[in-house]
Amino acid sequence: MRVAPAGGIIGWDIGTALALAAALGVPGVVVAELLPPIEAVMARKINEQMEQHDG
Repeated sequence: MRVAPAGGIIGWDIGTALALAAALGVPGVVVAELLPPIEAVMARKINEQMEQHDG
């Protein structure tokens, strides 16, 4: 994960995600196409949950 200085989640480490995908036999082009929109939703939802938890 990439974390902002203020503590918010800003995304995944794409290099690590590509390496993991390669180890699992998933083509990098598939990961490069599908991961960015999934990453955006994930980061938004985690940050929303963190804000709710912090009150």
